[in-house]
Amino acid sequence: MRTSTPAAALALLATLAAVTVSPAAAQLSNDQIMQQRQIFGLWLPLASQRASVSQTIGVADVEIIYHRPSVNDREIWGGLVPLGQVWRTGANENTLISFSQDVTVQGEPLAAGVYGLHTIPGADEWQIIFSRDNTAWGSFSYDESQDALRVTARPEAAPHRELMTFSFDEVTADSAVAALHWEKVRVPLEIKVDAHAQTIASIEKQLKGLAQFNWVGWNQAASYALTNDLDLDRALAWVDNSIQAEERFDNLNLKSQILEKKGDVRQAAELHDRALAMANAGQLHNLGRQLLGQGKKEEALAIFERNVRQNPDAWFVEVGLARGYAALGRWDDAVESMKIAHGKAPEAQKAYIQGLVDRLERQESI
Repeated sequence: MRTSTPAAALALLATLAAVTVSPAAAQLSNDQIMQQRQIFGLWLPLASQRASVSQTIGVADVEIIYHRPSVNDREIWGGLVPLGQVWRTGANENTLISFSQDVTVQGEPLAAGVYGLHTIPGADEWQIIFSRDNTAWGSFSYDESQDALRVTARPEAAPHRELMTFSFDEVTADSAVAALHWEKVRVPLEIKVDAHAQTIASIEKQLKGLAQFNWVGWNQAASYALTNDLDLDRALAWVDNSIQAEERFDNLNLKSQILEKKGDVRQAAELHDRALAMANAGQLHNLGRQLLGQGKKEEALAIFERNVRQNPDAWFVEVGLARGYAALGRWDDAVESMKIAHGKAPEAQKAYIQGLVDRLERQESI
């Protein structure tokens, strides 16, 4: 009969740690779970349960995988967790943090990858360590020579948190704060990405695949560049590829916007007219809403009026026209158009449209 020994158990732990080379690999396979059961007995809940938290910043995916110890009436800082010493930043196996793209942490560059996350807590300052060794068990075999980056962070007083928790706070288009919160301490860590550069690189890579054979991807790329005030020449090349794949209202109208922003007003106007001739009721409605959002009220009203002339049977075109009138303070006209929309609208939409009529009668913006 085979029996388990401490040496066999330690050997298995090493094997299991070795497979944890990425966030995806941190999950044990069924065979590995069965091995653990054979050596250690039953598969029961851990005192410090496994957890993970993730956040996308731009096109960068950031994930933290850790185990959550509890306070359990213990002295944590300077007690269970000594100050000035390397700590596993959690319980059990190595806490992992992964980045799918290059980032900066506290203003310092860090390459994409999976790192063992260790810390050295202090009363007034913490050292945060990103180790290339991401297969360790806790911090027992921590090796400073494997450091990819060390930064400092300042702990903050915070409400009591029984279970150690990582969270992503203060998320913007190109940054987030990864915060460790346990007991009455919170440690924030700013992570930033070059969102536009990474997005453009991702776009170019995707446009080498199947997306290159359809108008949609090229159009999306050009729209992203225009919306974010990026390289207009590149945006123009992308939208031309979209038009070459399939000429549509969407890409013709987008190209007119790019040309207008580049100062070619004449050609922009010609393309705009060509695009309008191809537009359906929904596209004209959305264009009018877009112009309203840009503060171009007179232009928006002209589009809504055109939509009513071209598509009188579509009930929502009167809703657009009412919005155009309301934006210019023409309340009586707005109420009249919205009542027409109410008469034509499907039964499921009538209550919503009536609400808009009521607001317009009170001369409230919609």
